[in-house]
Amino acid sequence: MAYDGILAQHEPLGKGAGVMPGRVAWAHDPKAVLWGGNGYWWEPTGYDEERVLSLVRSAVASVGGAADATAGWQAIWSVHGGYAPGQRIAIKCNMNGSGAFDDSATGETNLSYTNPVLLKALLRSLVEDASVPAESITVFDVSRIFPVYLVEMCTQGELAGIRFVGRNEVEADTEAAVSWSGDVRGPGCYLPTCLTQADHLINLASLKGHSYGVTLCGKNHFGSFYNGDTFRPPQTGGLHRFVSSPAIGRYSPLVDFMADPRVGGKTVLYLLDALVCATSEGVDVTREAALWEQGPFNGGYTASVFASQDPVAIDSVGVDLLTNEPAVTSRNAVVGCAGVEGYLHEAAQPLAAPSGVNYGVENLGVHEHWDNARDKRYSRNRGRGEGIELVCLG
Repeated sequence: MAYDGILAQHEPLGKGAGVMPGRVAWAHDPKAVLWGGNGYWWEPTGYDEERVLSLVRSAVASVGGAADATAGWQAIWSVHGGYAPGQRIAIKCNMNGSGAFDDSATGETNLSYTNPVLLKALLRSLVEDASVPAESITVFDVSRIFPVYLVEMCTQGELAGIRFVGRNEVEADTEAAVSWSGDVRGPGCYLPTCLTQADHLINLASLKGHSYGVTLCGKNHFGSFYNGDTFRPPQTGGLHRFVSSPAIGRYSPLVDFMADPRVGGKTVLYLLDALVCATSEGVDVTREAALWEQGPFNGGYTASVFASQDPVAIDSVGVDLLTNEPAVTSRNAVVGCAGVEGYLHEAAQPLAAPSGVNYGVENLGVHEHWDNARDKRYSRNRGRGEGIELVCLG
């Protein structure tokens, strides 16, 4: 079947990263999502927690090239020198829809944010499978609010001691200013202490459309820094103009976060929350909009978790999924916008980026597009030595 994507097909750019280079694990289970469309999409009763935990465990095992999650975590840590008792883990969520316009901590909104059941499953796997003490884990999004119900369900029993840091708890590390490789004009931006004091980072992003195109692991870090505007730090920092380019070849601050040794350099795992996907950041999550046409969903929920150690590869897969899904493209202006993948071209060539910017690192990962929307095969799936390997589980 011929290539049918809306973005230009090209040879793999960059080199695969991770213990299994370029691998993106895709765990899918339609029975994990029970939500019938009534009530809020985020209510825990709308999901089978044990099935969601199984998705996380199978994805972690696959990313590590292992038989189970315990061995998978060991392999994942190995790329970063292993995990030692007492080391701190930070998890960056995407809580964009929670407290986006006010200080409400109820979480009672139809807008999207990190799925609470998936977050709890990830925390359980860290504690149960990776033997990370709960008190060594911090979950953060320093520009948003963590709902009270979410914090309560994720700090009970064996999870007691896990810390949550939102915009009301953030502390800026004034010795950790963010450095930009491009011409960013705005106030000084700083990383939070919950990130700079962590030894390892997990990027738990969302698979969803955005008014600027897409929001995946790269853009998740727009909630990872602090400046004078705790509601809208990226806008105040002058960053949004760089993520709305209609073409490839423009500097991207997203790549600076990927290349920063204090951020991307300490990230051990990238995850995409794809249980119930939103078409954009500012629209309600509804059953109608969340049912996807492309296979293997075939009119059902995405009910998936994606995982990788390669930030470029996992976002490349996310871009392919979003830009080839009618439920998204019919409600989101991604068609005809080549710039939606511009940051991936920059990230895959950090020393020779199309913009001419030097991001200061040799390699961040590999970028390419699948062969077609039906088969969803990448170069390593077709027996080539370099490129993405999409491993479908379940």
